[in-house]
Amino acid sequence: MAGKRTFTMIKPDAVNAGNTGAITKMIEEAGFRIVAMKKTQLSKTRAGEFYAVHKERPFYNDLCAYMSSGAICPMILEKENAVEDFRKLIGATDPQKAAPGTIRNLFAKSIEANAIHGSDSDDNAALEGNFFFSNLERF
Repeated sequence: MAGKRTFTMIKPDAVNAGNTGAITKMIEEAGFRIVAMKKTQLSKTRAGEFYAVHKERPFYNDLCAYMSSGAICPMILEKENAVEDFRKLIGATDPQKAAPGTIRNLFAKSIEANAIHGSDSDDNAALEGNFFFSNLERF
């Protein structure tokens, strides 16, 4: 059964370009409720902890440097079938392959600077959300 919550994070390229409001508006217009949101910046160490699953990959160090290069906006979102519906809203990782009108099609600069992260499973949504937020039961 699909869960009702997912995790997303507007990445440094999109925050720096001033696209946070437009992206948030798209998320809400797609029927998602923002349960928690904040603006923060990761240190390289903290970015490394978040992306630890990729530690052995050749892009790991570049990813950590990029994700700690500026402000980010992590969010917990709520909607029926949240993970799957959100993955459709953000589009393919490569903005050149992302469907027209998706967040990455509209706001991503490249595969690396792809504007937004979206959890790929209910389990990862919980893990990733808990990395940034606690005490969410009050929402």
